Amino acid sequence: MRRIGVLTSGGDAPGMNAAVMAVARAARFNGMTLVGIKRGYNGALNIEQSGMAELDLDTVLDIADQPGTYLRTARCLEFLKPEMQQQAAKNIRDMGIEGVIVIGGDGSFKGAQALCNLGIPCIGIPGTIDNDLPYTEMTLGYDSAVNSCVEAIRAIRATSRSHDRPAVVEVMGRHCGDIALKAAAGTGAEICIVPEVSWSIPEVADRLSRLIAEGNPRATVVIAEGAFDSMQEYDWKTVLREHNLPVHDDDKISTRFFTRVLRCLTGCEARTTILGYIQRGRQPSAYDSWFAFEAGNMAVNLLRNGISNQVIGIKYGRVFCLPIHMALKDKREFNRDLYDMVNEL
Repeated sequence: MRRIGVLTSGGDAPGMNAAVMAVARAARFNGMTLVGIKRGYNGALNIEQSGMAELDLDTVLDIADQPGTYLRTARCLEFLKPEMQQQAAKNIRDMGIEGVIVIGGDGSFKGAQALCNLGIPCIGIPGTIDNDLPYTEMTLGYDSAVNSCVEAIRAIRATSRSHDRPAVVEVMGRHCGDIALKAAAGTGAEICIVPEVSWSIPEVADRLSRLIAEGNPRATVVIAEGAFDSMQEYDWKTVLREHNLPVHDDDKISTRFFTRVLRCLTGCEARTTILGYIQRGRQPSAYDSWFAFEAGNMAVNLLRNGISNQVIGIKYGRVFCLPIHMALKDKREFNRDLYDMVNEL
């Protein structure tokens, strides 16, 4: 194999650029030409619009520490169609690319599996801050995202102490509460709410009221953005209206509304902070940079040795690989013991 491609797909994650740089270095070391496929699978479908470009080492050496992804990224619903997958495979062959390294999450891996079935060898590197791929202990970008949350929550807790005022902090995690749980545990936050565990607003309000009564008026509530999917039914709009706070019939529960309800039920002056994209758009941590380097090198060597349809992960602190279909069928286990400890101590 003398000419390979690399793309980043799905949500951007810290360390994606470091992984591209590692792939470029390993490709150079093995005498391979590297082609960057821009804007994920959209680039494979629309070469003229999105583009493919050869990546020499000089081009990518300076991007390793940069946030975001140099190759850009996008979600591509078109790629779900078999005819579009066939078109992408044809375009890749027409470019003389003999194998592709895909950096992304489970949707990106399914796309890589489809290309493998069409004769394009692919290797996947897990790039997603949510840490929602169960076959690996950690995904690329997760450690950086947690570090970002820990720094922010520590700063928020400092001002909470100054004013004796609780804080509600929303972090990312649509279906996976790992960022929320690890950030809460790492900062001493008193309440953590995640999508994996059913919860209710009255229970959280009671817990917060007890903390205040026991002399802790500065407690922190860390909530994952997707946690409202596991919230038990509660008439929170009536609570707001009874306190003359504006709410419309078509409004949906959100962290801001949740905080207002907590203020009504507890009498505290809780404040809301939504951390948002700062969790994605930061420099990769040392751990993510190391993982990117090891994963990029392994991906190139797998392709060089004629091995494909694999994804790379971490187990017991060591980088390993396994077939894509096995990775996608793995079941995720949530750390309920740690969750209970955060919410009960």
